[in-house]
Amino acid sequence: MTDMPAQADAAAIPDPGAKADLGALAALGEPARRALYAYVAAQGRAVSRDEAAGATGMRRATAAFHLERLVEDGLLEAGFARLSGRTGPGAGRTAKLYSRAHRQIDVSLPPRRYAVAGDILACAVEEAQRRSVPVSETVTRVAERAGRQMAAGAAGVADLLAGLGYEPRDVDPDETQLTNCPFHELAVRHRELVCTLNLHLLRGALAGLGAPARVRLDPAEGRCCVMITPEEPRTSHR
Repeated sequence: MTDMPAQADAAAIPDPGAKADLGALAALGEPARRALYAYVAAQGRAVSRDEAAGATGMRRATAAFHLERLVEDGLLEAGFARLSGRTGPGAGRTAKLYSRAHRQIDVSLPPRRYAVAGDILACAVEEAQRRSVPVSETVTRVAERAGRQMAAGAAGVADLLAGLGYEPRDVDPDETQLTNCPFHELAVRHRELVCTLNLHLLRGALAGLGAPARVRLDPAEGRCCVMITPEEPRTSHR
């Protein structure tokens, strides 16, 4: 059995990283920080406080303050090195240097989770090739498996749905409407495939949580194609 990549699993949890991404972008709204970030990012190497201050026309202390804030926000990384390049006695003091962070910032409003869909579809194609079966058959299996893995990191149904970006809303006590589709652009172009993926992803997730709910396709304009309703209680026969 092929496991889903960790990226898909992590995406199910309401991630403080999403808020951190928004905070990082907000930090670039400050002109001094934006100028410093743009300069450092353009160099392709680590730069010192003096160099960054001189290039942006700031006082060294001001540049140092904003550079440190950019490090705190995860936009820059800091390290220490001797600018002379020499080592040993007489090589001079080390300087604090700044470089662009490796972290990727991905913010979309409303939330989208194209990486999750991409991981599922890639795994489905690989499994289909390996077993010589139609991709449509493996998509349902891989999506349900991914949903179960995601459920392991969620505190509950609302936690999981919100973390994936579905923006759930209880329209009445018996129905949960998903007001956002995390795979919207893909669903527009490949509706049947992506809606099937979506359906089985959520079926697997709710099954993994042990949630007594019925997940069904109910496409409508302006919301996700999946609807969640309570599972009807079984009638016992005597």
